[in-house]
Amino acid sequence: MDIFKTISKITKRRLYNASIAILFALCFGAVGFHYFEGWNWIDSFYMATETVTTVGYGDLPPRSRNGKVFAMVFMLLGAGTVLYALTVLAQSVLQSELVEALDLRRKTKEMDKLKDHFIVCGAGRVGRRVIRNLQKEKLPFVVIEQDERRLAEFENENIQILIGDATLEDNLIQAGVRRARGLASCLADDAANVYVVLTARGMNEKLHIVARAVEEQAEPKLIRAGASRVVAPTIIGSQSMARALLKPAIADFMESIVAETLDLVFEEVAIGKHSPYANKRLRETNISRQLSLIVIAIRRADGELSFNPIGETLIEEGDLLIVVGKADSMKMLIEMNK
Repeated sequence: MDIFKTISKITKRRLYNASIAILFALCFGAVGFHYFEGWNWIDSFYMATETVTTVGYGDLPPRSRNGKVFAMVFMLLGAGTVLYALTVLAQSVLQSELVEALDLRRKTKEMDKLKDHFIVCGAGRVGRRVIRNLQKEKLPFVVIEQDERRLAEFENENIQILIGDATLEDNLIQAGVRRARGLASCLADDAANVYVVLTARGMNEKLHIVARAVEEQAEPKLIRAGASRVVAPTIIGSQSMARALLKPAIADFMESIVAETLDLVFEEVAIGKHSPYANKRLRETNISRQLSLIVIAIRRADGELSFNPIGETLIEEGDLLIVVGKADSMKMLIEMNK
């Protein structure tokens, strides 16, 4: 268990015990005054409260001998209980501030170590799905979210979380935007997404930025702001519904690939300088012949997209192969191309 969570639980338990002690002292005093002095319950609780708080108005003093003896004992007991409670409260406040400062420092250090990671701005419905996919791929990432309630489901998970406004430059810097590999702006407001994209692009020209467009007309604005890709969930959802209505077989196949129920995956394979496939024709590789993978397209270094390449197509350094096939074969291809 995280040490900071353990300390927080201990602090809460101490505060709870202190509150119970004060309540017990008040009830004990009220019962005593009611029994020895015969006062009604209101007067008894009033006298008990007056005693433990050391106010000492003196407007309702005990009259009997037993009542006075009990009052003396209760004064020591009650004052001691309140002093203990105040001490625990002071310790808890100081400890909480110390723990919070240490926790923030720890998170900051961990974020400073991150490199080539991803940043997810917003943990709403769209952001949570992005987070789950990053977790599935076991990729490093940082979540920036202003509303702590949206982070409740990740409370017991080892996730780098920065509570704050993603549109603020300081929060993006703390999340390591200058060292990041990609950023997903999943905020529910188009203006906020534009601001995040604009700020992030200004701090990292090479950053791959994917932005959410709530309204269709926001897409060109996000592109101009610097987004690499813009995703409009409403448009994608309507296209998916139309495909399911008009071409259900194709829709089932696409959903099976996305859900990986057929053990089929899409993957991007970058061809580096030392790749065994660099400067070879597609038919000369083992991609189709041994791995049974299908190269759907090749994106050249200049951005040109070659769809359904033939066997004579030359694979060059800097190309990006878009491949589909079995997951185990895909892992072999990625390992061979490292």
